Amino acid sequence: MAHLAVSQLSMTVPVRTDSTLRTSSVFKANNVRFGDKSWAPLLSLDLKSRNARLRNRYVVCMSVQQASRSKVAVSPLELEDAKEPPLNLYKPKEPYTATIVSVERIVGPKAPGETCHIVIDHCGNVPYWEGQSYGVIPPGENPKKPGSPHNVRLYSIASTRYGDSFDGKTTSLCVRRAVYYDSLTGKEDPSKNGVCSNFLCNSKPGDKIQITANYDVLVGPSGKIMLLPEDNPNATHIMIATGTGVAPYRGYLRRMFMESIPNYKFGGLAWLFLGVANTDSLLYDEEFSKYLQDYPDHFRYDKALSREQKNKNGGKMYVQDKIEEYSDEIFKLLDGGAHIYFCGLKGMMPGIQETLKRVADQRGENWDQKLSQLKKNKQWHVEVY
Repeated sequence: MAHLAVSQLSMTVPVRTDSTLRTSSVFKANNVRFGDKSWAPLLSLDLKSRNARLRNRYVVCMSVQQASRSKVAVSPLELEDAKEPPLNLYKPKEPYTATIVSVERIVGPKAPGETCHIVIDHCGNVPYWEGQSYGVIPPGENPKKPGSPHNVRLYSIASTRYGDSFDGKTTSLCVRRAVYYDSLTGKEDPSKNGVCSNFLCNSKPGDKIQITANYDVLVGPSGKIMLLPEDNPNATHIMIATGTGVAPYRGYLRRMFMESIPNYKFGGLAWLFLGVANTDSLLYDEEFSKYLQDYPDHFRYDKALSREQKNKNGGKMYVQDKIEEYSDEIFKLLDGGAHIYFCGLKGMMPGIQETLKRVADQRGENWDQKLSQLKKNKQWHVEVY
């Protein structure tokens, strides 16, 4: 089906509640081309009883699947002028109050858990670069420090500096709802659920959110470790993620393949490895698959589905197994100057490191020395949480 070209878009989406239909207006976007699926309403509710409390929330059905062969014009291009990334603009004691634009469930019914794509309007006042993080301060009192606000929770940004509306005024987060189940009863214990992830996933358009800006999860308030190096537009970028760790890579890939940016024309190779539980757990899959279709010489996409695929030994397929499968290519690319990125749960790294060490041993290389050289060359980028 042909794409619909839009110069000025605003839309109102009906949302069903228990007894009535409500509407929420969606932000305007300039010069955007949406595939036909972008218009399909996506119900952001988990229909299981544990999420029945969400039935009355507003749902904005702005699909995150915006990939198109024709690149999208972005503005303001002044966002390209800064020589250094914006750092520590809003600190925990002086956060910026932004507004929730939309919350959209982006996993299927068979995914273990709920993951949401959350768009936040910062009015252009909290700029960032691809690979940086936002801090979110959930409302309420810190139970460990009565009278004080909650601690900041850090989330990798899942959009480019122009945001999902391509106008530099929004940012996007990819958040998995943290839910605790009692090991004895098997029932959910809301008192132990993740405070910030549930606040974000339960949010509705118009809600206010306090954010701090441009912090880095691994090394503190620098915000530089996961920045996309753009000095060589023909470089190779190997991106490895588990679950919501795919967030910064979505920003990279939109900048490479979706947006029309005069001073950045990507001509290299982007190779994404994504590890999740099953097909329903894949995040931004249609977006990535469209890049694969449109840019086969510049994008590769490999998935590790632990509950659906088997590794060569007959065990569950994890992302490190995919890395081992392509280890010869990966090592050759690293020797040629490729950047390699890891983002996801901290528990992913030991298995990956063991795999890389084993492969290096098989190749007659010293992994510790190789790793030291990769870090020295600034080819090694890790953000885990």
